[in-house]
Amino acid sequence: MGTPLVFAHRGASADLPEHTLAAYLRALDEGADGLECDVRLTRDGHLVCVHDRRLDRTSNGHGLVSARTLAELETLDFGSWHPGRLAVDEAEPLDDSHTRLLTLERLLAAVLAAGRPVRLLVETKHPSRYGGDVERKLVTLLRRHGLAEPGPDDPVRVTVMSFSALAVRRIRELAPTLPTVLLLEMLPRWVPLGRLPFGTRIAGPGIALVRARPRLVPELRAAGHQVYVWTVNEPEDLELVLATGVDGVITDRPARTLARLGR
Repeated sequence: MGTPLVFAHRGASADLPEHTLAAYLRALDEGADGLECDVRLTRDGHLVCVHDRRLDRTSNGHGLVSARTLAELETLDFGSWHPGRLAVDEAEPLDDSHTRLLTLERLLAAVLAAGRPVRLLVETKHPSRYGGDVERKLVTLLRRHGLAEPGPDDPVRVTVMSFSALAVRRIRELAPTLPTVLLLEMLPRWVPLGRLPFGTRIAGPGIALVRARPRLVPELRAAGHQVYVWTVNEPEDLELVLATGVDGVITDRPARTLARLGR
């Protein structure tokens, strides 16, 4: 059993504002194997890294992300709400990387410039007023950067995730060689273990589901699936998933997880 990959959930989001460039650069500096982000479409068709459908929690704006243009979103502050922004020391001066909206285009540029292998997990958020346009725009963007048909020696490798099985199917149709993850908050009755839909080979159960179903991870792995578990922040949860043999740990605290793994 190998050491699991460590993915920074929305960046090093326990320490810095989630989905900001600063949070992702911190995670890369800490040595995370990969990064995780959520994407939504703006009104004018840009993919932006925002988890919530509404702006209220993570910015000084209000209303729906999907109802705003990119230019409108660029005027908002996406970082001052987070206590970690105030704790940045002189070695990391405050700048707009801590507060500016992050587009997927900018995140891809940062990952490609990292100079080392990086895995990027991109979650498409649904339901969305734009439906399948989210996946179509995503694949178009990845293709433009040469990331839609990953090779084993590519330094940057993208995997697409969603709670929506239909979104997973769209990705499989648009980019058949792109790895996909079906995220699971509960076990749907229509998805028997060992038979993830539409060619998906990676399961993404939440930590609460793993706690409730101790045999879940071993059963999935026995069926030939990889397993990435989210969001693993507490020491006891990390010990649990390590004991069950997961392939990936998605965490807000990548440095702590890497330290536990001796890396």
